[in-house]
Amino acid sequence: MCGIVGILDIRGQRAIDRALLSRMNETQHHRGPDEADLYLEPGIGFGHRRLSVIDLAAGLQPLGNEDGSVMVCYNGEIYNFRELTAELKALGHVFRTRCDTEVIVHAWEEWGADCVRRFRGMFAFGLWDRRQQTLFLGRDRLGVKPLFYALTEDGFLAFSSELKALRTLPGLAREIDPRAVEDYFAYGYIPEPKTIYRGALKLSPGHTLTQRVGAPLAPPVQFWDVPFQRHAAMTQPQAQDELLARLREAVRIRLVADVPLGAFLSGGVDSSAIVAVMAAWARPTARWSIPARSVSTTATMTNQAMPPRWRRNTARATTPKRWTPTTMAWSTSWPHCTTNRIRTVRPSPPTGSASWPGRT
Repeated sequence: MCGIVGILDIRGQRAIDRALLSRMNETQHHRGPDEADLYLEPGIGFGHRRLSVIDLAAGLQPLGNEDGSVMVCYNGEIYNFRELTAELKALGHVFRTRCDTEVIVHAWEEWGADCVRRFRGMFAFGLWDRRQQTLFLGRDRLGVKPLFYALTEDGFLAFSSELKALRTLPGLAREIDPRAVEDYFAYGYIPEPKTIYRGALKLSPGHTLTQRVGAPLAPPVQFWDVPFQRHAAMTQPQAQDELLARLREAVRIRLVADVPLGAFLSGGVDSSAIVAVMAAWARPTARWSIPARSVSTTATMTNQAMPPRWRRNTARATTPKRWTPTTMAWSTSWPHCTTNRIRTVRPSPPTGSASWPGRT
């Protein structure tokens, strides 16, 4: 997890306030405690908080191409970056790092806005092309990584990983959106593209936004949606084989890292299945299971393979005295992947008014 921020002057090349950009960036320190950096040029500024996972030495952001005409700040992981790197090198692009971030820069140079269609992963990024005077924002297909943006009254377009970074902007209108409040109480969250503020928006999953300097605020463009076409019928054994193959592939591509791998388990079918497959690809694998009976419980990680920073942080973790978080060893054989026992609970009779039966 990393944090990104950016400010673009859509009216011209006014100087970006470095102190403001730094404050925005530091509101997201918890998203990236390893490193931080800023990039500024007339009319544009990027900030990045980094949690190092791939290419620990050379992956500092914001990161640019060979001549610095294209810059990117990015949160996420492109799982197929090695395949894309090889393809882009064959097309003549020169890479200075071995991190997935640089793939975004060269993919933009080669394929433009269609580059997001080539990415397999979870991502939110802001990219600046000086030659085209264009800011390009992109968010992954399912919206795993967040991306907020707002246009201030004085003509600055800002974006960030978290809404509170935009609250730092002096020109942000903070009027509460009553429809967003209604959505929150109805759904438990605020659906995209709305936020709690009228003056701020969230880029929807599977969307991009291409903003040119001197143009009005551009509308987001959808590049992906869930396909619902009918597939050929298959037998149960065929379905089982395909499910297992897809699960193995999904886990495998997420195991690329230059830091120790680990997994948290709830004890349910999904997390247990993931760890069972994960254990076949990555050994040794650190695993932790946290009791769910107390929301104040914090895991104490004792695996000595963890980076020193993780050990320092978790050494301060405290839990109620009646609890001790447990470290569990999980077998790769399916029947032993979970310790949960299924038990039937008789539901209580529903209560509610006559106009809203069965609801409390």
